[in-house]
Amino acid sequence: MSTDRYHQQFTVSWDQLHRDVRVLCHQLIERDFKGIVAITRGGLIPAALIARELNVRLIDTVCIKSYEHKEQGGLNVMKGVDHDGDGWLLVDDLVDTGKTALAVREMLPKAHFVTIYAKPEGRPLVDQCLTEVAQDCWIQFPWDMGIAYVEPLVDQVRSRDS
Repeated sequence: MSTDRYHQQFTVSWDQLHRDVRVLCHQLIERDFKGIVAITRGGLIPAALIARELNVRLIDTVCIKSYEHKEQGGLNVMKGVDHDGDGWLLVDDLVDTGKTALAVREMLPKAHFVTIYAKPEGRPLVDQCLTEVAQDCWIQFPWDMGIAYVEPLVDQVRSRDS
């Protein structure tokens, strides 16, 4: 899968992510979960936020690698779990093409699967998502971005003019 398939970009800030997770948690609050299974790496932070908001203390991981930056390759399952997901909340940041979601669904068929963001190809594989985005949209998550100093505008203009 090539990076030229992305024609849009959606940047998610830490604040936006936290707000989105809280909205999703409002939809989950009436349910009682044994624990949370986070799909690493992208699902780790949303799972931690959800665990806090729903007061869930038991967290496990399914470790799958399918991306190298914007290039999607084959699935490499590095760690699974030893149950079928019954009573568990399965969390990922995003469902994109559905390759990872399909593999995890096979591992945990009884889990309630949520993502914060979903693209059309993968959306049918999750039980709930908060925000749907276009298939050709690259989502830039806050954990992939750095914070850098930006010169005040006046200094930028003055250094350019000198």
